[in-house]
Amino acid sequence: MATIDSFNPASAREWLARLVAFDTTSRNSNLALIEAIEMWLDTLGVRSTRIVGAEGRKANLLFSIGPEVAGGVVLSGHTDVVPVDGQAWSSDPWTLSERDGRLHGRGSADMKGFIAAGLSRVPAMLAAGLKRPIHFALSYDEEVGLLGAPALIETLMAKVRTPSLVVVGEPTGMRVVERHKGIMGLRTTVLGHEAHSSQTHLGVSANIVATRLMSRIVEIADRLASAPPAAAGFEPPHATVTIGVVHGGTAPNILARECSFIWDIRSASPIEARAVYDEVEAYARQLESGIRARFPDCGIATEILSDVPPLTGAGNAPALELVARLADTPDRDVASYVSEAGLFERAGLPTVICGPGWIAQAHQPDEYVETSQLAAGEAFMDRLIEASCK
Repeated sequence: MATIDSFNPASAREWLARLVAFDTTSRNSNLALIEAIEMWLDTLGVRSTRIVGAEGRKANLLFSIGPEVAGGVVLSGHTDVVPVDGQAWSSDPWTLSERDGRLHGRGSADMKGFIAAGLSRVPAMLAAGLKRPIHFALSYDEEVGLLGAPALIETLMAKVRTPSLVVVGEPTGMRVVERHKGIMGLRTTVLGHEAHSSQTHLGVSANIVATRLMSRIVEIADRLASAPPAAAGFEPPHATVTIGVVHGGTAPNILARECSFIWDIRSASPIEARAVYDEVEAYARQLESGIRARFPDCGIATEILSDVPPLTGAGNAPALELVARLADTPDRDVASYVSEAGLFERAGLPTVICGPGWIAQAHQPDEYVETSQLAAGEAFMDRLIEASCK
C-alpha cells in the first residue's frame, strides 16, 4: 500500500505505480490517494479544491494549471476501481508489474493510466506558459453509479471559467469515442403476504409476482433485440434491458414476504429508456392492483438508483477535431458502456472520451495497460500543452 511519504513520482510509469498502490476499490475510501496528490501539488505551488462526499470518506479533487480564462481543457478521470475479489491474478494487483510490454495492476487501464499520464506532465504545464488553462477533475465512485461526478461538475462550473471541452480518459486505445449509451439503473421490490406454501389461498408469494414482472422485462428486452437497429454503430445496435441481481424468500415452505431485483436499461435515447421504464411501471401497477385487492399490505415499488444520460456528441465537432489531433488519430468510435462524459455534456460542456488502454482489459484479472499505450497518453498530454500555448 502506498504512503504519502513515498509519493514523489515523475514519469507516467512512476505515477501509475504509485496510483495503483492505493487500493481505491469503490467500497473503500480514496482519501489517502487524494491527500497524496494534494501534498504533491502543494510542493509545486498549485492550489486544489477537495469536494468531500456526504459520508466524509471519499472526495473529488479539482485543480487548474494556467491562467484563469475561458476556453481551457478539462482532463477527467475517476480514482476508484472495481474489486479483485475472487479473481485469479498472476501478481499482486496493488503492485504494478511489467510482463511482455504490459503494465499489470488494478486500475492500470481503467483509468489510472490516463490520470498518471496527465499528472506526469503537470511540471511541464507549469513551465510552459499556458495561454489557456488545463483543468484536472478527479472523481470518486464512478464504478458504482457515477456518484461523485455531479458534485465535481457543479464545483467545476462554479469555480472555473467555461472550458472549451472535456476529455474523459476511459480506456479507448487512444481512439476518439464520440458517443455512448446512457443507463437507468433500478431496484424493484415486491412485498407479498406470508403463509405456509401449502396454503396459497392464504397469502401472496412476492417471488411469484416478481417473476411475472421480470418475465415482462424479458419480453421487452427480446422485442428491442428483434427491432431494426436504432443506434447506429453501437454493439449491440439496440437498447438493452437486463436483470442483474435477484433476492427473495426466506424458506422453501413459506410464501415469500419480499423479493427485490436490480435491473437496468441501456439506450442511446433517454426517451426510449423512459418509455421502457413507463411500460414496466404500468404492468407493475396492474399486478399491484390484483395483489392488494387480496391483501392491502402487499405492493410493488421501483427505485431509480441511477439515471445517467448518454453522450450524444451533439455540437461536438470542434472538440472532436482537437482531440483527434492530440491523439494523432482520425478514428471515431462509439461505446455501449456508460461514463461520466454524459454528465459533462448534460452540463453544457462538449465532451469526448479518449484514454490509454482498452476497455477489454478493464475489470479483468491481470488488468494491464501496454507500455506503448501509456506512452501514447504521454504524447497526448505533450500535444495538449503545445496547443494550450497558442
